Amino acid sequence: MGICNGKPIEQRSRQSRRQVSAETDEANEVGLNKSFGFSRHFSTHYKIDGQVGRGDLGYTCSAKGKKGSLKGQEVAVKVIHKAKLTNALMVEDVSREVKIMRALTGHKNLVQFYDAFEDDENVYIVMELCKGGNLFEKIIERGCKYAEDDAKHVMVQILSVVAYCHLQGVVHRDLKPEHFLFSTKDETSPLKAVGVGFSAYVKPDERLSDIVGSSLHVAPEVLHRAYGTESDMWMVGVMTYVLLSGSRPFWAPTEYELFRAVLKTEPSFEEAPWPSLSPDVVDFVKRLLHKDYRKRLTAAQALCHPWLVGSHEMKIPCDMIIYKLVKVYIMSTSLRKSALAALAKTLTIQQLAYLREQFTLLEPSKDGYISMQNFKTAILKSSTNAMKDSGVLDYVHMLDFEEFCASALSVYQMEAMETWEEHSGRAYELFEKDGNRPIMIEELASELRLGPSSVPMHAVLQDWIRQSDGKLSFLGFVRLLHGASSQTLQKA
Repeated sequence: MGICNGKPIEQRSRQSRRQVSAETDEANEVGLNKSFGFSRHFSTHYKIDGQVGRGDLGYTCSAKGKKGSLKGQEVAVKVIHKAKLTNALMVEDVSREVKIMRALTGHKNLVQFYDAFEDDENVYIVMELCKGGNLFEKIIERGCKYAEDDAKHVMVQILSVVAYCHLQGVVHRDLKPEHFLFSTKDETSPLKAVGVGFSAYVKPDERLSDIVGSSLHVAPEVLHRAYGTESDMWMVGVMTYVLLSGSRPFWAPTEYELFRAVLKTEPSFEEAPWPSLSPDVVDFVKRLLHKDYRKRLTAAQALCHPWLVGSHEMKIPCDMIIYKLVKVYIMSTSLRKSALAALAKTLTIQQLAYLREQFTLLEPSKDGYISMQNFKTAILKSSTNAMKDSGVLDYVHMLDFEEFCASALSVYQMEAMETWEEHSGRAYELFEKDGNRPIMIEELASELRLGPSSVPMHAVLQDWIRQSDGKLSFLGFVRLLHGASSQTLQKA
């Protein structure tokens, strides 16, 4: 469904946290504490001008500073009516929004937060004023789609700020064209991300469950109520699809049917303009719109994708997926480490470039090794106050670059590539030479740290071992790359 056919692009999930709360807890408003502890001297510092937009809880207006460092400067003020905050969850949402905006500072593609005020009737959030309109309006102005080279410039900025948020432990949860503003009306104006009202802190291994954000951009795992930062990357994929084609990748007349399409159908790349676009951009969008969130690119990886390589000089930040994968690798058995080492040796120069950049960011020792302390040091260099609410790195382990590549591999992401069969086949050949050995089913179960369960180990694991010599079969090798548990064995 095209975005220029007069139908609104925005739908809000009926199950959003605010709306569910408003419907079920309205009776609890009596005695609700709506004091946030903000300064109560807004009118002393700012003079409100005209209104520039409206929202569910209030409106946004322009204003001018009357004193201090912002004297004479135009700013934007988001005014939230306290009367609309009818329960504790809604009050908490506003408090968290201000906390995250205050903590996330220093990125050029994030709208700058100045201060927050309140009085008996309203909350006032003062921020940078952007006069160039939003990205959705710009898409409409351009005839409902961007040229591929122009789209690259937009996506690099979006990915840069998303990568920054994810590194700080913040998931945006409401990424859409309307939430990216142009600073000015100039064609070269930078983009600024806004709309952090639904944002949340999330630890690297944590999964969130509340359904928030736009129905048209919702990721499958959000509907399953178990998601993390990967859901933001789905939204980036939806935006890229819209930006290039002027159409939505998923559309249905009702919200129920739309959610079903998100869960069950695949976006079309057969219709114009996709056949005329580069294979790299098609691959880029497909790798962001994987139903399986584990196979999706991270923001840092997307910045290193062939479609964007050479089109920007953006500094690639540390990627938290590296930390998560290395942490799992450290806890892996020696057999799985050998399997991953074999797979790492099949990586191309282009695939190694991202890992080399991440390894360099960790500042290895003169001997070429890193420890988990390197992760802490490198990440803290980019930290804001928001990072204090993120997970802390716990493990210390020495790695050289070759072992780092093995540890930082996402087997799920590689499996999603068209060259997976070539990689896995070549890796198995290398594993046969360097790491494969005879192994008993009981020893394999021990290697995989599989404890007692209802799963008949012999019935499943016997296919993992070749009868001819007792070594791991190709099937066993691939399963070993993924790791195993009683739950995954039941699905095998």
